Amino acid sequence: MTNPFLDESFEFQDEENLFEPEPEEAGRHAAPVIADRRFDMAKKILRQMQENLESVIALLENPSSDSKETTTLAQLVTAKKEMEKHLEDISGSRVVEGVFDGQQMVGSDGRRYSVPPNYASKSRLVEGDILKLTIRSDGTFLFKQISPMERRRLVGLLAFDASAGNHVVLCGEQRFHVLQASVTYYRGELGDEAVILVPKTTPSVWAAVENIVKK
Repeated sequence: MTNPFLDESFEFQDEENLFEPEPEEAGRHAAPVIADRRFDMAKKILRQMQENLESVIALLENPSSDSKETTTLAQLVTAKKEMEKHLEDISGSRVVEGVFDGQQMVGSDGRRYSVPPNYASKSRLVEGDILKLTIRSDGTFLFKQISPMERRRLVGLLAFDASAGNHVVLCGEQRFHVLQASVTYYRGELGDEAVILVPKTTPSVWAAVENIVKK
């Protein structure tokens, strides 16, 4: 039997041909490929954004027929949706915009998303505020107020609506529901004076508590 250590013609095989890479090692080899793919996709998104901006500028600088404007706007809306899809592919997150109804966000996809009461209270959200929800790949919900309604301030008395099971603020003949989280934060009690925020030009059922003055 030939001793491989004495036979000069014997060649050791490359370890790369003997063993398959471990999953972790394979991931390291694949990482540059994924990074390149994300880089290419990011460049595509930026180019598309540039083209969209140029289209908007051209639309403003060169007024055209209504039909052409409609076509251009439709193309911009389509491009926006495509960019959102690309961003979702890159980050693994999903973005939904919607309207706050006093308790939840009614998304553009027709679904209702629960808004954390503490966030709604701290941000003093009112009905009609536009929110953006980012749903991360791990299931985390991140809300952001992107277009607030114009507000007006009212002063009323804090009361409790037994039929609805929540606190309300009575302002003359009007009553507005308020979040329990806000009442708890300000340690409100029945009969206290409450300063609330409501939409300036549209009717609403819910109000945001700005402050509570102890009776």
